[in-house]
Amino acid sequence: MRSLDDILEEYEFLEGDERYSLLIELGRELEAMPNALKTDATLVRGCSAAVWVYPTEGAEPGRLHFLADSNAAITKGIVALVIAAVQDKPASEVAGMDVTAALAPFDLRNQLSSNRTQGVPNMIALVKEHAARLAAA
Repeated sequence: MRSLDDILEEYEFLEGDERYSLLIELGRELEAMPNALKTDATLVRGCSAAVWVYPTEGAEPGRLHFLADSNAAITKGIVALVIAAVQDKPASEVAGMDVTAALAPFDLRNQLSSNRTQGVPNMIALVKEHAARLAAA
C-alpha cells in the first residue's frame, strides 16, 4: 500500500475527475478482503455504501494491519485513504494520532458529496478504537 504522503503528492497535482479516478485506483489496490469477513460485525455504521473494516495481525507485534472493502468504488477509495494513514504503524502511535488532521489535506468534504464522506468519522473511530485496544494490551 502506498503511503499517505505519496498519495497526497499525486492528489495535489490532480483536479476534479482525476481525483475521483485516483480514489477508485486506491480502492482497487486494497488487499483483498475475503467475503467471509464481510459480516455485520465488520460493517462500518453510518456509511452511505457498505464498508467493512477488519483488523488483522500486523507483520510485527503491536503494529496495525487492516483489511477493508466497500460495495462502491469511490467509498472503497475513501476507506483505502483512511487505512493508508494507519496501515502497519505501531498501535500506540495511531492511538494518539489525529487521523482526521492527517486526511485534512485531501479536503474530502469539498471534493466529494456529503453522503460519500459521512461515514469517514466512523471509519476513523473504528481504526482508533482498535489501535487503543492493541496499544493497551
